[in-house]
Amino acid sequence: MTSDSPLRIGLVGCGGIARRHAQSLVAAGGAELAAMCDVDIPVMERFIADHIPDAPRPALFTDQEALYAESDLDGAVIATPHSMHFEHASRALATGCHVLVEKPMVTTVADAYALRDRVAAAGKLLLIGYNTPCTPAFQRLRAIVRTERLGPLELVTGYLTQPWLTLTSRGWRRDPVLAGGGQAYDSGAHLLNSLIWTLESSPTEVYAMVDFKGLPVDVNSALVARFESGVLATIVISGNCPAAASGMEFIFAGGRVSIDGWTGHWLRAYDGNGEIDDLSCTGEAAPTALNFLAAIRGTEEPATGPTDGVRHSELMDALYESARTGRPVTPARTDGNG
Repeated sequence: MTSDSPLRIGLVGCGGIARRHAQSLVAAGGAELAAMCDVDIPVMERFIADHIPDAPRPALFTDQEALYAESDLDGAVIATPHSMHFEHASRALATGCHVLVEKPMVTTVADAYALRDRVAAAGKLLLIGYNTPCTPAFQRLRAIVRTERLGPLELVTGYLTQPWLTLTSRGWRRDPVLAGGGQAYDSGAHLLNSLIWTLESSPTEVYAMVDFKGLPVDVNSALVARFESGVLATIVISGNCPAAASGMEFIFAGGRVSIDGWTGHWLRAYDGNGEIDDLSCTGEAAPTALNFLAAIRGTEEPATGPTDGVRHSELMDALYESARTGRPVTPARTDGNG
């Protein structure tokens, strides 16, 4: 790759979220969607016809080893079922690719530590497909937390509702082997990722309950968590509500921030005198794929990285262990760093 040559990107997995990444890559200047890989050619043909019909045609592969051997890629976007992320991201790193992996980064904390170490050994970037870090609202919120503009952050509460039980009647998302979990690992992960990314702190104690609603994976969940920073958080995630919505409250010693925790479309900040106009904001997210390309080029900092994935995995492992045992759980730190 030279400084002015297009970045060659491969797409692994052609599920629903892959559409957004493919369209962003096709529209981006200085990049090309050079190759795609999925279970069979007709799946990819339909994907191209439905989502990027006017784009230059990528090479199509059903074998990832052939994809990397024959495509000369600079980066790979991994959009496969959750439990496959570790294997697929590891393979991409081993071939010299930068990686954008959909959330969750992986589905166990052991894999999170291992993948973080593989990223460091490869000397490559790994970004995670979170909804909110590339939004003006969450970038502003993180700055408020870091600078203590409203005093120290003390509490966070949030909710997410979605008719997930209905929407997932077909496909892999109800399969615990492929999905790693249920709604808390699927749409609900966006809220948990927003929490982890904003706090920049690891969980130290988690108590959680889940409701399976007759499925092999969780549909509804509720958790209480304490973080190394001292912040306390409560989050509820619904997968059986027809009115989809999300909201989070970040409560500081000197005020509070209300924010859309799912998509980051809006932020409203308040102190004792009411709304703070110069802190409140709205705005659409920049596509994660564009930050990925800019980070490879060195023109932007990556919005996310392996540390975010590790903290999320610590939280999720503890959530499910607490729900299983009925007791608070201290997240295991088996990487020698805590």
